[in-house]
Amino acid sequence: MPRNKVNLHHDAGGHDHAHEHAAHHAHSHDGAAPLSEEQTLALMTYMLDHNRSHADELHNIAHALADQGRGEAAALVSDAVHYFGHCNEKLAEALALLKGE
Repeated sequence: MPRNKVNLHHDAGGHDHAHEHAAHHAHSHDGAAPLSEEQTLALMTYMLDHNRSHADELHNIAHALADQGRGEAAALVSDAVHYFGHCNEKLAEALALLKGE
């Protein structure tokens, strides 16, 4: 059974964030053809755009929840959007490296 560990990171704004992550996960790529560089770039570009779209949708949901008087749920969704942003920043950095920027 995987153990959880807490990772602390600092964002560009100087905020500290602690997250629990499973210390180990297993998955197999047996039989899967490796992606070409072009496929990797295309998939990363798509995934980043896709994730940004979801973050925008979640942001709108947080506002709708607040308007509905569901403040606690709105705050949790807003937190999720915040962390989604961190993930998207990391994906954008990786994509920039792939593009040689």
